[in-house]
Amino acid sequence: MQKIRAIANYQFEHDVGGILFPDSVEVTYSKRTGRIRHIYYEGKLLATLRPRDGLFSLTVYGAKRLRTRLKPLRYRVVVEQGVEDFIRRGRSVFARHVVGVDVEIRPGNEVLVTSGEDALLAVGKAVLSGREMLAFKRGVAVKVRRGIGGEGV
Repeated sequence: MQKIRAIANYQFEHDVGGILFPDSVEVTYSKRTGRIRHIYYEGKLLATLRPRDGLFSLTVYGAKRLRTRLKPLRYRVVVEQGVEDFIRRGRSVFARHVVGVDVEIRPGNEVLVTSGEDALLAVGKAVLSGREMLAFKRGVAVKVRRGIGGEGV
């Protein structure tokens, strides 16, 4: 438990580990390597520990828990209203559609893609830095891993 919380604190910020992973989480391990693989809470997958870099990939459920605890704009990419449906369906976020962003985001960071009203649309990995997302008018800003689909937040 202490290890997964420490990783979350390192990846996101101090105290996120305890919020994202309460005491009642279930941890599954790889049968081949014995390493942590998945973290579940109340039967739902929260996150997967990526073996290549040792950091978490959040699910939509994990992103929802994280969003409610982080300060506004922290680890968020805000998109314009006209593209929200595309993002919900799992399409990548292009720089020209970014209207707000945490400028401390760096390429490779796990990010939450939200609407202007802070409704979660998707979760993914930043391709550009936060400053580049605002400055560029071309190219992919966030490679979306999972959109919320038709599910409400």
